[in-house]
Amino acid sequence: MRNRSLSIAWLCVVSLLSVCTTASLAAGGPLGIDHQLNYDNSGIWKRSNQLGLLDLMALGMVGGALWEGGETRLGKTLWQSVDASVLASGSSVLLKQAFSRERPNTTNDPNKFFSGHSNQSFPSGEVAAISAMVTPFVMEYGRDNKAAYLLEALPVYDAIARMKVRGHWQSDVLAGFALGSASGYLAHSLDTPFILNMMPKGVMVGYHARW
Repeated sequence: MRNRSLSIAWLCVVSLLSVCTTASLAAGGPLGIDHQLNYDNSGIWKRSNQLGLLDLMALGMVGGALWEGGETRLGKTLWQSVDASVLASGSSVLLKQAFSRERPNTTNDPNKFFSGHSNQSFPSGEVAAISAMVTPFVMEYGRDNKAAYLLEALPVYDAIARMKVRGHWQSDVLAGFALGSASGYLAHSLDTPFILNMMPKGVMVGYHARW
């Protein structure tokens, strides 16, 4: 079931991203697909909407985890998402520093890696974080309710939006999706969420059970 969930997630993101990557000729990068998209910072692609989605998801995840605790199916999944997002975000920061790739808003050359630590295009940390948040839910609930797979639309949207505002190259968002999905897979495989296990025991029950 887990392999099937990840396969569907990959099919979803690759299919939707292909709309953007085939819009013009491939220009380079590690996969040969990287090129600038026509700049669009309006409507649903606005940067403020991207940040709003990330903030809303993070707030809902942490708030829900504290409220629900770790003794219910939902609570455990929420805490797995917390683990996954922390792992994905931390890993992306390290990778950004290591690869120091220039963003498409500063150059039209996608092959400019190792340009100094102020350049942090590869991989996309936002796509990694959002993918990490949704993956435990897809893996936990996808078999019972196919609508859970629709959650994959969230990292796909963010991936496209990041390319639209020239914050990332195509391979950046694909790497971010892979990193987030892998983090979510790992977090979901743990019997007890790692961060929850380090919290005070009262958090395990959740605030709603104590009120």
